[in-house]
Amino acid sequence: MLRIYDTRARQVEEIAAGRAVRMYACGPTVYRRAHVGNLRTYLLSDLIRRVLERRRTRVVVCQNITDVGHLVDDSADGGEDKVLAQARAEGLAPLELARHYEAAFVSDTAALNLRPPEHQPRASENIDLMIELIAKLIEKGHAYALPDGSVFFDVRTFPTYGEISGNRLDSLKPAHRIETVDPRKRFHADWALWKPGEGELTWDTPWGRGFPGWHVECSAMSLRFLGPHIDLHTGGIDLRFPHHEDERAQSDAVAGHEVVRRWAHGEHLLFDGRKMAKSTGNVVLLPDVVAAGLDPLAVRMAFLEHRYRQQLNLTWDTLRAADRTVRRWRARVAGWAESVSAPLSREHLDRVEAAFDDDLDTPAALRALRELERDESVAPGAKLETFLHLDQVLGLDLSVEIGRTRALPAGAGELLETRARAREAGDWAESDRLRDELASLGVQVSDTPEGQTWV
Repeated sequence: MLRIYDTRARQVEEIAAGRAVRMYACGPTVYRRAHVGNLRTYLLSDLIRRVLERRRTRVVVCQNITDVGHLVDDSADGGEDKVLAQARAEGLAPLELARHYEAAFVSDTAALNLRPPEHQPRASENIDLMIELIAKLIEKGHAYALPDGSVFFDVRTFPTYGEISGNRLDSLKPAHRIETVDPRKRFHADWALWKPGEGELTWDTPWGRGFPGWHVECSAMSLRFLGPHIDLHTGGIDLRFPHHEDERAQSDAVAGHEVVRRWAHGEHLLFDGRKMAKSTGNVVLLPDVVAAGLDPLAVRMAFLEHRYRQQLNLTWDTLRAADRTVRRWRARVAGWAESVSAPLSREHLDRVEAAFDDDLDTPAALRALRELERDESVAPGAKLETFLHLDQVLGLDLSVEIGRTRALPAGAGELLETRARAREAGDWAESDRLRDELASLGVQVSDTPEGQTWV
């Protein structure tokens, strides 16, 4: 059974996997291309899904596309919509820009082997759901409308606010600068559900023309596409507050009960020791990785080397090492495929699957696989079957080299395995003899820091 760290409970909890698990994953704001730090968050929900589906549990995923309502300044209710601001900068219509970066996001996630969600609703196409939710919140006394067309959530009507992040109402400060507090609010921590406005990306409502607040879309669309009982909600650690606190309050206030059972968050990614930002010039996109001659799945491998809730400092050296490992494993799998198939290595399989179930301990899983790779007591055919079976979760396309290159001559696969063992034992004379024997069969072997390769 998969156990995951529940941010709200502050401890590892089981994911109750019945016939189906409903999972909501906070999606991208499509005003720019997602960088590799953003993409790390989406791997979390993909791993959860793959581990659960390995247990034959159906997983239904909803991941939103934010193309309206997310402001440039998230710390306040004022400011300009990110999509509008970037569209003006690029000389495009707002939704034209949004569709462009949405397509880029879908392309990047596909390159990382992230399985697509069953539902991927756009905020701009579900405004009616948000208006309906806001009206219910007003009716239930959890929100209030103002004459200028603004609607605010009355946070003091939701006593358990702060259980995800630990930011309790009685300790929240009004703002970074006192003059930024909106005098229209009943309480400084209230947030906007609807904002008055004219022009592009605005809609008519009973309160006047305007656009939705950022947080309301996730409540409206998760309730619509997954229902009032959601097993798991994922997102980046930066979304705990205020986004997930506000979303929880809205959803629970409308439903009258706790909607989300578990909350899981992925930690930040640094690049060369610093947070990714334009100002520091260290923003790395997936196309940058490919342009450097690396397989995009080297990024996935580098992420797997660290647990999802550990801060990860990614570097180009890390990515190059991950790329070498992916390519070596693919070559090994292709070599093992030349041998007679054998049953899975149960010992290694159990260790890897136990690591997956233990709060997605992917580093422990990879250690067990490296040990299997070197274990001379396991037949090549068993290694093949075990690696391919576990690649259903790893998602590294380890089978792609099978049959792509010319078939190894008879007996060459066994000779390569024997030579690998000789090198691990430090028997260089035997290693050289086997290299010559392989060369006589037409197989040219090269040695790298990551192991032998051949053509």
